[in-house]
Amino acid sequence: MRQAFFRGADLTLQNSAYRHAATALTDALLQDDLATGDLTAAAIELKPARVSAAVIGRESGIAAGLQEFALVYRGHGVDVVLEKEDGDAIHPGDTVLLAQGEQTKLLALERVGLNLLQRMSGIATAAHCLQRRVRESGSETQIVGTRKTPWGLLDKRALHLGGAGTHRLNLGDAILIKNNHLALLADREEDAAPVAIERAWNLRGKSAFIEVEVRGEIAARAAAAKFRELQKNDGEEYPCVVMLDNMTAAGVRAVLDALRRRELLDFVLVEASGGISEANFLEYAATGVDVISIGSLTHSVRALDLSQKIS
Repeated sequence: MRQAFFRGADLTLQNSAYRHAATALTDALLQDDLATGDLTAAAIELKPARVSAAVIGRESGIAAGLQEFALVYRGHGVDVVLEKEDGDAIHPGDTVLLAQGEQTKLLALERVGLNLLQRMSGIATAAHCLQRRVRESGSETQIVGTRKTPWGLLDKRALHLGGAGTHRLNLGDAILIKNNHLALLADREEDAAPVAIERAWNLRGKSAFIEVEVRGEIAARAAAAKFRELQKNDGEEYPCVVMLDNMTAAGVRAVLDALRRRELLDFVLVEASGGISEANFLEYAATGVDVISIGSLTHSVRALDLSQKIS
């Protein structure tokens, strides 16, 4: 489970690929503001005097994006002192960080900096909340994100900081055989899945895991049986995942029971995905499924309320 889906610890600014992703995104976000200049600051004739600013929490949540915020501000000559660390709890009135620099720069950077902090902290907060509620229910199911990530690896880091799994980081990170792949191999997914898995097996050394998406019990059994065969033949354990897509909680439970009866469950991780939200995720967790992936954690997250105050 951890090997396959929980790899966010590598997403730091010390990782050159992640640093490049963070810099490329923030540079793009700043481009319009910095290229055109701040007409308001010019209109009220602000001088480049040095001032201080504080980012303050206005609601409770989990801090995320602090390192990225500091990278942006420091890159434009603003000093930043972090009062919280990524992953820390924030409460209303808490000072998250302090910044000091030219007042025109603090104003020009404010919106992008806050957008960065608010989005990433919103994702981390939502992930933390769902994972906590699963544990309180007594389930060992893990919450993970998906690749529905408008901000790419930054969204993945935010999931990690909230305690959720990252899932696949990009297309070259892991092998995920979806229904559109299967449709190109055979008319029925139960026929296509074993073929796809066998072909993919040869590239497992380059992949964090191999996963196949199915929509019915017969295909799930076929995929799990092929995974068991390949693992036994090669005498190795490897993260093999069967994704149950757009099934009801009752349907997921039925598939798990079927795999258990056929002694297939010990050879695969089972993920439930599609149509799962804050309203029903505990129903899925109660089935005993290994992983629940929820796209709304990143594609439609609510930003955490933070503000920057200049003094």
